[in-house]
Amino acid sequence: MLTTRFLNDQLRETLSKRRSENGFELADVLRSGTENPDSNIGAYAGDASCYEVFSELFDQVIEAYHGYTPDQQHYEQFEPLAADSVGKLNLADPRIISTRIRVGRNIKDYPFPPSISHASRLTLEAKIATILNQLTVDQKGRYYSLSQMSDSEQRELTEQHYLFKKGDRFLESAGVNRDWPSGRGIFYTAEKKFLVWVNEEDHLRIISMQQGGAIATVYERLRQAVLTIGAELPFARNNRLGYLCSCPTNLGTAMRASVHIKLPRLGQSEELANICKSLNLSVRGIHGEHSESKDDIWDISNTQRLGISEIEVIKTLFQGVKSLLQEEDR
Repeated sequence: MLTTRFLNDQLRETLSKRRSENGFELADVLRSGTENPDSNIGAYAGDASCYEVFSELFDQVIEAYHGYTPDQQHYEQFEPLAADSVGKLNLADPRIISTRIRVGRNIKDYPFPPSISHASRLTLEAKIATILNQLTVDQKGRYYSLSQMSDSEQRELTEQHYLFKKGDRFLESAGVNRDWPSGRGIFYTAEKKFLVWVNEEDHLRIISMQQGGAIATVYERLRQAVLTIGAELPFARNNRLGYLCSCPTNLGTAMRASVHIKLPRLGQSEELANICKSLNLSVRGIHGEHSESKDDIWDISNTQRLGISEIEVIKTLFQGVKSLLQEEDR
């Protein structure tokens, strides 16, 4: 666990005297790791100020995880793709089953899910729902509060991988599951190519997805939606770390761009993980971290999120997937 590597007695004593803007203490930051010693990171931010108030700890965790030093500056380039790039970044290969790009966002001046009160979560949900219900992304959509959905409706959406579940033991310990399911919900369009999760690990998970390898199309849909939502609800961010999320693994672009891809030959090889690593990509099964492949289908995504622009994330995925397909054909 990264926090135990850096948190010596002297630093613990220093940080124990501090409080974030919303009263988050060091014990709150560390609670998930304290209760779950098998955590990879072991720390969650309760609000945007935590990254400054407890910077002596977070900076070391961020450098170890992201390879990003305290003197670096994150830069943003969430811009339209150049006209001559759009067609080139859409891959028409039947082995690419689907493409999904998402970003995490928290709303400026609100506590993050590990520390937000029940009343504030409900207030924020209402604000977000109003904005989402006015949004047009390809098609109109609708916001559904989990508290008003039947168990069967929730189960169906979850089994189809559209809806999030109650958080695991790590998020439970972090405080993210408090008052579940009140104040949580999902927005989606008719064809479910665009979705927004509300008040899960972060205030927003904004998701664009569709069948096939249309990476540029999926990116542009997401970009336009994020721009529209952010104009109404400014996001928590700072110049050094970019967009701020509850977990320090999810900073900077806070973007995960991925494809589900069929790799019968490479999938049988122990080299797949090494090849992906050389391409700055991560590989996992289609049911999430630590899951196995099914029918030779793998989830391939960008590794870097901090210190890289949004456009660079997309191009890294595109070039990497092209290289994997070429390697598969050898």
